[in-house]
Amino acid sequence: MDVSPLQVLTLPTVPCADQKPGTSGLRKKTHVFETKQDYLQYFIQSIFSSIDLRDRQTSTLVIGRDGRYLNKSAIEVIVQMAAANGIGRLVIGQNGIMSMPAVSCVIRKIKAIGGIILTASHNPAGPSGDFGIKFNISNGGQQKGHV
Repeated sequence: MDVSPLQVLTLPTVPCADQKPGTSGLRKKTHVFETKQDYLQYFIQSIFSSIDLRDRQTSTLVIGRDGRYLNKSAIEVIVQMAAANGIGRLVIGQNGIMSMPAVSCVIRKIKAIGGIILTASHNPAGPSGDFGIKFNISNGGQQKGHV
């Protein structure tokens, strides 16, 4: 079986003025993530860019989601981008499902560099609802302010 290496694409990006994180991440209407080209990718890249390049290969990143619409495809994008950014190891809940408290606990227990949680908390879900991305840092707590 011929296995070719994963092709890595380097694409120029520009900041999105409406992607300033709030007190606990980025939350927008789901259709924003679905219709604005590379909107999810830009925000995820900002998270990876906040991790020192020298630390990425030896780091572990935890990924969890709450089962909302769009979460599964978002995790696929995050996994591909983590590989392209040289993240050493990923820990992902079964089928991607892992609650915010569980992500926090796992980050601390395995001494991960952080975790990405896909949730819009208590806000409505679905195609006409909300979608959110939160980043927890190495102490398991939420990243506050700018990523």
